[in-house]
Amino acid sequence: MVKARLLKRFNDEIQQLERELKLELPKEIQRARELGDLRENAEYQAAKERQRLVQARVSMLQQRASEISLMNLEKLPTDRAAFGSTLELREAGGEQKTYHLVMPEDAEPDKGLISTASPIGRALVGKEEGDEVEVPTPGGTRAFEIVKLTTVHDA
Repeated sequence: MVKARLLKRFNDEIQQLERELKLELPKEIQRARELGDLRENAEYQAAKERQRLVQARVSMLQQRASEISLMNLEKLPTDRAAFGSTLELREAGGEQKTYHLVMPEDAEPDKGLISTASPIGRALVGKEEGDEVEVPTPGGTRAFEIVKLTTVHDA
């Protein structure tokens, strides 16, 4: 199920980052301390900054995992686009594209992973197979026809 895959991915990344926090970064910080004056020690500053970034990422992932575990995917529509849906679209020029609607932090437009919060994602949410959608984007308005819709329930 989609929820289980998302939770596994988040938990795997959390474990990897926690390993970095507990094993790798303390060694880097200790090595940098041994170089002398901490105020002018670029290696120490970089290691401490990395530590703060990793801690923030772990915190964010834990929060998202908690939110997803509380999510009731049964309430998502079975016949309209929503989180987790895959849509095959035909652009006005005839070009076919496939998009998968994901959470904002999972978005990778180059790979077809579109955030439900992006302009295209917002325009697609709630639409059905056969619908035509116009999306204002920074590069101009784009028009799509939804050729095929697969929801999380179909996957």
